[in-house]
Amino acid sequence: MVIVEADGGSRGNPGPAGYGAVVWDADRARVLAERKEFLGVATNNVAEYRGLIAGLEASAELGAREVAVRMDSKLVVEQMSGRWKVKHEAMIPLADRARRLVAGFDRVSFTWIPRKENSHADRLANEAMDDADTVAEVRSALTAPAGTAAVGHISAAVAGGVVEVPEAVAGTTPVTGYAPGWTGAVGRPTRLLLLRHGQTELSVQWRYSGRGNPPLTELGREQAAKAAAMLARKGGIEAIVCSPLSRARETAAAAGQALGLPVRELPGLTETDFGAWEGMTFQEARDHDPELHARWLGDPSLPAPGGESFDQVRERVEAVRRDLVAMYPGANVLVVSHVTPIKTLLQLALGVGPSLLYRLHLDLASLSVAEFYSDGGSSVRLVNDTSYL
Repeated sequence: MVIVEADGGSRGNPGPAGYGAVVWDADRARVLAERKEFLGVATNNVAEYRGLIAGLEASAELGAREVAVRMDSKLVVEQMSGRWKVKHEAMIPLADRARRLVAGFDRVSFTWIPRKENSHADRLANEAMDDADTVAEVRSALTAPAGTAAVGHISAAVAGGVVEVPEAVAGTTPVTGYAPGWTGAVGRPTRLLLLRHGQTELSVQWRYSGRGNPPLTELGREQAAKAAAMLARKGGIEAIVCSPLSRARETAAAAGQALGLPVRELPGLTETDFGAWEGMTFQEARDHDPELHARWLGDPSLPAPGGESFDQVRERVEAVRRDLVAMYPGANVLVVSHVTPIKTLLQLALGVGPSLLYRLHLDLASLSVAEFYSDGGSSVRLVNDTSYL
């Protein structure tokens, strides 16, 4: 038997986060393994779960059959013991991952301990969070001088085309080592494969389609199937998340079936609520509210009548991005969503202003790729690819 003590923390909650885990022998006299990692921006609870997962993985590597987990996180202990339900969306995949690890042992127990009795893991977690400054220094040191040539080629046609990158870059194989070019980001990024849903009747008619729930057309289902087949050929995808609206769920379900993966719905990926303009064409909305519509086109803080603003969309999409980076470090995640959430994720990856929302074109069932590093770096690999349709 081994004893696992784990902890996690976040300076800001969410903020710079890290975890620590230590594996002791059965007498708690000898340290068998230590784990710690800086996670980038995450919450306390995400960091605590990551610490637990690291401790269980280390125990499995040691060949342990029985594990006694001791943590000062009552939330994690109660949820893993089955006495509390896991409600927060960010926690569900982490709890599932921990339970899969637990199932690989003969016996695992969970015990809450006071923080002072968890000092070893707490120290490791704080050392991991302290690494944030080191990561920033390394990233700065690795940044190439201005004028350094970029890897590959990029040809942009933002208004209606595709940003082209070499196949080796655009593929879904996880990146290892350093990021290419001048970014200086280190480690493996979380790669988000951003797939827009297939065609619906409202998209055929170019109508505002926000919280309405039209199903895919026959062509839309065909588009979803072709996208799924392309993703299955590439492989390397660890998880699928999607908007809860039916057009996104149908598109994601096709990918899930092709990849053999479950699909998790995330409300934060829902399309903008267009309020009174829902179902209207651009011209109908402009005729209905000429002054407001004109202002809305240039002001992301202004909501549609009875709806929400693009700033509000950005806030919830940023929360999803933050959770996905924390939950799936270094992994490929398929994100099936809508125009505004996908544009927002690309905006966040590029670090540009809201004008991108009004100038970037995304076709139905198109694929874009954005990468986010744990140290805060990001890049865009692909925009509006429809070559597989």
